Amino acid sequence: MAYRVEVTPRAERDLASLYLQINAADSKLARRWYLGLAAGILSLRQMPNRNPVTPENKRLRHLLYGRKPHVYRVIFRVSSKYRIVEVLHIRHGAQHKFRASDLT
Repeated sequence: MAYRVEVTPRAERDLASLYLQINAADSKLARRWYLGLAAGILSLRQMPNRNPVTPENKRLRHLLYGRKPHVYRVIFRVSSKYRIVEVLHIRHGAQHKFRASDLT
């Protein structure tokens, strides 16, 4: 049975900002990359625990998407009991480690 993927308002803002930042509205290549990221997020419906835990918090996991130097981290929490994946934050892989306050 598949998990339900829920995107928090913070992660929605991250996605919207990223869309503008890479100019996905005007570039086919950027749009394809962005849609690949979105597909990667939706792929968390199947076996989300396949992804490693984050070094910052062992209760969170992350999906890495892209190639250096354009690697992004999709940080999420898995509730196996309720079969929900909650996408919390999307950030560039080169950014400093996040803090719990970054997820609000």
